Amino acid sequence: MRTVWYAISWLLLCDVTLAFAQSATAIRIEETISPGQIYRVHNRVELTGKLHVPATEQQPAMTVELRGESHIEYEERILESQEPGLDQKTLRLYRRVDFSRMMGTQKQESTVRPDVRRMVILRNGTAKVSFSPDGPLTWGEIDVIRTDVFTPTLTGLLPRQPVRPGDRWQASSEAIRELTDIEKIDEGSIECKLEQITTLSNRPHARIGFQGTLRGINEDGPNQQRINGTLYFDLQSHHISYISLLGESLLLDKDGRTAGRVEGKFTLTRQKNVRVAELEDAAIATLKLQPDAQNTQLLYDDPDLGIRFLFPRRWRVNAVQGHQLTLEGSHGGSVLITLESRAKTPTAQQYMNESQTFLTQKQAKFHGYSPVHRVMDQPKTERFAFDVELNGKRALLEYYVLTQPEGGALFAARFPTEERDALRTEVDRIVRSTTLLRTIPERPQQPSSPPSSR
Repeated sequence: MRTVWYAISWLLLCDVTLAFAQSATAIRIEETISPGQIYRVHNRVELTGKLHVPATEQQPAMTVELRGESHIEYEERILESQEPGLDQKTLRLYRRVDFSRMMGTQKQESTVRPDVRRMVILRNGTAKVSFSPDGPLTWGEIDVIRTDVFTPTLTGLLPRQPVRPGDRWQASSEAIRELTDIEKIDEGSIECKLEQITTLSNRPHARIGFQGTLRGINEDGPNQQRINGTLYFDLQSHHISYISLLGESLLLDKDGRTAGRVEGKFTLTRQKNVRVAELEDAAIATLKLQPDAQNTQLLYDDPDLGIRFLFPRRWRVNAVQGHQLTLEGSHGGSVLITLESRAKTPTAQQYMNESQTFLTQKQAKFHGYSPVHRVMDQPKTERFAFDVELNGKRALLEYYVLTQPEGGALFAARFPTEERDALRTEVDRIVRSTTLLRTIPERPQQPSSPPSSR
């Protein structure tokens, strides 16, 4: 009997020793992001806060309450990055995109049209760029996607070496920027800790806690953020399966004082190796997944003004006033679009004479011109141009008159001489893509001055 009890005691001691050894063994917690992998992602954000609006000549100082939430669901396939200097590239199929926000009593809602919910997401450094192989996006849709988390970057929360329960490490700067949206981190860090190995749904998981305080600058200006979160890493499939984060953002004024406070909760669930027919090899074989001048065009669609057109991303709709809108480019070019009723739309020759008279009054020096000529028959589109020097600067001024059954659109474009050929091509595409969405009502006739007069 003594021999039996010795044997049992020895076995029990070995079992305890083995359990202790396993808990003390360092493990590698690493996720490899490889082309072809497909994930299913669901994230939700809830925000509450108050913003202090300083006094102006028109109104006193006030405090505005903020509430918002978002629900996003998509499948994501990792793509091979072929563009030079590109960090990562994915193809997403959005199933749900719902954003809502209350600023005081003003409600704002955003989503993505069903026709363009398949998108390529490119990440280069801190910049994220998206386009759809199925059609042009609007600036609003791009902004919605820009604020979403680029999940492959979150692997920067994982340790870069084997760890044991209780070990700590610093999160990567890329993961911090993705979680906080801080573009420039002035001070602070996020510390991660392996808290324990546990079992969820009969699968082993590593539970990692992370927290920190950071100070820096994002699109809202100077701010300070405090975050406290938990991450679960599936040790069987080797991927981040869940993240929960509580955060507080203090918006700071120029003197470093708190100008607003926003609290938020972010949760993310993620499955690996899912099957999605729309993202399989056969489904994407014919898609154009590299960005080019065609698939990165933006859509401007304004039913109230009554116009829709496509334009390159280096242009931006700068102002909409009355029956006019202005496009401005980072290259120095600009386009003024004026909508007129069918009855009051001038002929191209009339528009040319009016513009020439206006430029002469402004003492412009003419270096040449292009007479009126037809660009398209359907819809009727005509063009003319002036090469002028105005206020000591030389520029090419191009004009279009587009006539449709609903009315007319007058285009007055100004190009700096350095990029005149490229900009001329871009504006020509904008004109050709323009559609009037409703009948343009008559308004008092006003001269449509070229952009050079502003």
